[in-house]
Amino acid sequence: MYQLELTPRAQRDLDKLSGYDIERVVAAIRGLGENPRPRGAKKIRGPHYRIRVGNWRVIYAVFDKDQLVIVGKVARRSKRTYKRVDELF
Repeated sequence: MYQLELTPRAQRDLDKLSGYDIERVVAAIRGLGENPRPRGAKKIRGPHYRIRVGNWRVIYAVFDKDQLVIVGKVARRSKRTYKRVDELF
């Protein structure tokens, strides 16, 4: 079981969501604790991955040695979604 952490940025992103979207995104994030690389997860670079939850993207980092998953950003897919990923963590 991996420990989950949210960056302040990711927490702000979640706070902006409402209704059905937040339920789906939170469920997906909780699932990362059990399986940090679920089916459909894509490696961005280094320890950074992303999962799709409908129109939303959850960008996170996996640290196997520490059994830790850090969620850095939750955003809609756009040209800027994956820019500056290294600066999130």
